[in-house]
Amino acid sequence: MSSTAGLVIPCKAAVAWEAGKPLVMEHVEVAPPQTMEVRIKIKYTSLCHTDLYFWEAKGQTPLFPRIFGHEAAGIVESVGEGVGDLQPGDHVLPVFTGECGNCAHCKSEESNMCDLLRINTDRGVMLSDGKSRFSINGNPINHFVGTSTFSEYTVIHSGCLAKINPLAPLDKVCILSCGISTGLGATLNVAKPKKGSSVAVFGLGAVGLAAAEGARIAGASRIIGVDRNPKRFEEAKKFGVNEFVNPKDHDRPVQEVIAEMTNGGVDRCIECTGNIGAMISAFECVHDGWGVAVLVGVPNKDAVFMTKPINLLNERTLKGTFFGNYKPRTDLPSVVDMYMNKKLDVDKFITHRVPFSDINKAFEYMLKGEGLRCIINMED
Repeated sequence: MSSTAGLVIPCKAAVAWEAGKPLVMEHVEVAPPQTMEVRIKIKYTSLCHTDLYFWEAKGQTPLFPRIFGHEAAGIVESVGEGVGDLQPGDHVLPVFTGECGNCAHCKSEESNMCDLLRINTDRGVMLSDGKSRFSINGNPINHFVGTSTFSEYTVIHSGCLAKINPLAPLDKVCILSCGISTGLGATLNVAKPKKGSSVAVFGLGAVGLAAAEGARIAGASRIIGVDRNPKRFEEAKKFGVNEFVNPKDHDRPVQEVIAEMTNGGVDRCIECTGNIGAMISAFECVHDGWGVAVLVGVPNKDAVFMTKPINLLNERTLKGTFFGNYKPRTDLPSVVDMYMNKKLDVDKFITHRVPFSDINKAFEYMLKGEGLRCIINMED
């Protein structure tokens, strides 16, 4: 039992008081975990575009003050009543979605969209009692997607924590708790390219490059990167991308360009931008008869996907994916093991490192489009 178990822990947290304004380092109080909850000490966290999106208040319902952060790694400090599979000292990855183990989705081998713990960006409190575990001078601070990792300590539902190999370096595998696994899983679990096949990836940000990494691991022979920013092409070579297409260089739809390059279309395509035009192009650039397109990027909620039905009737397949079809508790430990076994190279995704006190620099890097992932060291 931890010496702090059952007690309120005072610690530092980076609080967003209003949309688009720099985070403020505050002293917060973190309450003990309640039923089915776990309090963890965050060791490393990183910034994902979802944090930026909701910090800018582009999301559905702006909710401030709030502690953002969801891509992280930490160590269990204490557990609440009913938690049987985690104990103090366990190394864990918090995840923005969960796995209760009891709902129809969790019992299905085909789904990871847990009814109880599926991502909810509007909720700023814990499920068990509708209250926040964070406060400043008695005033509650909102949670974010059930994780809030921009705090030295946080409280998370046990179903949103993946217990991982304690030998895995937390300053590296922390990035596997969101974007990298999303892209990787979209390729390996959903698109499932065969060895020697052709794969196109739309959008060469961190998620897209993770999708390309999945294609490399699967043994694809042609990995075509599609992006409107040519500066991304050189970096993408490290992830197995060996051909590039910039839609701005052509005066016809990019799907026609790709179909011509590949004698009718690619075998698999993964779309990681969320741009509705790119989504349609990604589907229409796969080969008839066997081509599969997988949508990863999240579009505007009012966007409408339009294509001719003949594209489907000619045996093209369109799929969507959520978190790369990984079940957080069941599957993420094996993704960490892929890194430990040198099958997956995580290091090349990490382009910056900053101490917790400089967390706003991570936002600056992302706003400028610099780098892929910035690791924030909570103890520096």
